[in-house]
Amino acid sequence: MSWVMGFFHQDWTLDADSAADVVAGLLAGSVDEEAVAVRRDAQVLCSLPSSTLEVLWDAGAEYIPAWSFLGGGAEWTRTVVALCDARLAASADVHPLSGADTEDGLTCLDAVVAEIEDARFLEGEVRTALTDCARRCTPDLAFRMLLSAIRTAPDVSLSAERYARLEVIGSALQYGEFLVDCVSHLVEQQN
Repeated sequence: MSWVMGFFHQDWTLDADSAADVVAGLLAGSVDEEAVAVRRDAQVLCSLPSSTLEVLWDAGAEYIPAWSFLGGGAEWTRTVVALCDARLAASADVHPLSGADTEDGLTCLDAVVAEIEDARFLEGEVRTALTDCARRCTPDLAFRMLLSAIRTAPDVSLSAERYARLEVIGSALQYGEFLVDCVSHLVEQQN
């Protein structure tokens, strides 16, 4: 889901007429595994209240339309699931996720929650929503959403120690080299 959030930048309206069109276009150009992964994330997020989903989307996307245009956080999340279903229905041979893509990160729950709680540069409402996501959805999804929130937060810098902790969690979650790297440019430079 954090992948989808990344496409909602300041200029997204130049690429599509609606938020749903952005996601549909993104999914149309994706491989099956990406669409399955987005669907899994959106489906899991459906367990959260609409207001929590709105906080997560607002924190993880640079620019998201007003919630009145999207029908609220729950409706928007169901829309993403439906768009994934439509994309996957057009594919002849969709394979389920496997390997590291099936992990929920439960063994990293405490570390993920600690990083969320320590992210004082994020508003309390965002930290609460991320913690709810970690506990009620999966730590893996909450961690990826934390990285999105860090990436889009204004005027944030990360200490080398914090970044190293994020890398350790990313490694434990079996992420590739570029997921945690999306916030590496925020690491404070030591003189």
